[in-house]
Amino acid sequence: MKTRIFGRLALLLTIGSLATAQVPGPCGRPSSKPLVDWAQFRFDLCNTGFNPNETTVSPTNVGKLVVDWKYTTGNSIYAAPIVANGMVFLGAWDNYVYALNANTGQMIWKFSVGINNGVEYTPAVANGTVFVGDSFGTIFALKATTGALLWTYQIQAFNGINAAVTVANGIVYVGNGFAADNSLYALNAATGVLIWKFTVGGMSGFVSSPAVINNTLYVGAIDGTLYALNATTSAILWTYKTGGFIESAPAVVNGIVYFGSAEGNMYALNATNGAFLWKSAGILGSPSVANGIVYGATGYSVSALNATTGALLWQYMSADEFSSSPVVANGVVYVGSSDQSLYALDASTGTFLWQYTTGGRVPASPVVVNGIVYASSYDFNLYAFHLPN
Repeated sequence: MKTRIFGRLALLLTIGSLATAQVPGPCGRPSSKPLVDWAQFRFDLCNTGFNPNETTVSPTNVGKLVVDWKYTTGNSIYAAPIVANGMVFLGAWDNYVYALNANTGQMIWKFSVGINNGVEYTPAVANGTVFVGDSFGTIFALKATTGALLWTYQIQAFNGINAAVTVANGIVYVGNGFAADNSLYALNAATGVLIWKFTVGGMSGFVSSPAVINNTLYVGAIDGTLYALNATTSAILWTYKTGGFIESAPAVVNGIVYFGSAEGNMYALNATNGAFLWKSAGILGSPSVANGIVYGATGYSVSALNATTGALLWQYMSADEFSSSPVVANGVVYVGSSDQSLYALDASTGTFLWQYTTGGRVPASPVVVNGIVYASSYDFNLYAFHLPN
């Protein structure tokens, strides 16, 4: 582990400053602050998967990344970690939510969601509160500094939360699907009180993590429909139907919604009215959007597309399947694979830059914050990578 200038004092100062979180600027644009959080799945409320504030790790030095620390949980980690105010939050299949010091990996607290209740999806942090769902269908709100329970809301017993939580403007949004109650929920973030519940018919439901911008919520459904809803009332603004279920978290950048469908296409729609703009075959996961390029992974390839036209710019092929959605930071694309590795590619050319092999599949999107790359693995470990001193 690299030498730390600060010690216990730094940890105490970090925890004490949690109420004044440093947050990213508007979607896709840099913050004016030197440090930034990755406080929920896909980085920001637009689900860009792009940290525009990272300046330390780049295409020229990413090949030098080494393991700084790793933290071992009691079971596999399915979900991506999040980083806020110097702390890493993650859930594991061992029934716990963990809070770790982001610089040292030291455990600050852990919270049990109950016996035999795993945490499969990524939590979110907002206003000093951690929001996370478990495999029993319960949403928990925990005090970020201590792990103390603030409130719970039961979505549907015995049917787990099927997507990462999104928190926007004091509202917690979470979907339920796969033979559950086929609904998207909006809860008051401070109290857990239900604000609205949006239900679709048939064997549909929501396993997509919403994007929220300008009071419009964008979310995909199992029946292949992309919904644009009023984020306050759940009124339908427009819909667009594809030919396969949508597990992808839609990304909204420069007035365009990008998302993958299980039919094998990446779609681009007008964010205001849902008008079709383009689609590109071979990508079905959650996209990242950075500097006019859309990045997506499926099967054995990672692809980069022109964000305006959908034209293929480059494609990287692997001998094994990619298992996570890509993320982008400072000219580098990071993506996890079923071959137990985390990959780094040049965002402009797709050139291979770096690979680290863990002891298990890397199923979830990595996170890149303040010069550290965090990635979870089926080998029960959360890894933190940094450049050597």
